[in-house]
Amino acid sequence: MATVNPYLMFNGNCEEAFLFYKSVFGGEFPYIGKFKEAPAEEGGEELSEEDANRIMHVSLPIGNTILMGSDSHPKYGDVVFGSNFQISINVESTEEADRIFNELSAEGKIFMPMDKTFWGSYFGMFQDKFGISWMVNFDENPAK
Repeated sequence: MATVNPYLMFNGNCEEAFLFYKSVFGGEFPYIGKFKEAPAEEGGEELSEEDANRIMHVSLPIGNTILMGSDSHPKYGDVVFGSNFQISINVESTEEADRIFNELSAEGKIFMPMDKTFWGSYFGMFQDKFGISWMVNFDENPAK
């Protein structure tokens, strides 16, 4: 069964926001990664120190939900508040990931097609035909 989690986007203050949420809800971050940890893109510009230290991904379990977030990547510009969230769907197989991605993204705008990632997931991102942003994720080796 797929799980649904909110994904929040920030303009450079994701870490501050998530430290605040952690102070309210408690718990620990199973993962917090920065853009400097990602492999360099071929032909891409080198990130400034400030941009390299932006949060690429963070997650905070709150009950049965995982609040997730990241800072905007400088090459895509700042996020617009009011549209700075996505719905993250975690599925149980690549087949389910492809089906959900293909059906939900029909007539929408694909930002990142489904593909294996450097962090070990099968992942894709898009905006559906109604303007809602989605992420589809399958972890072949989920963290225990």
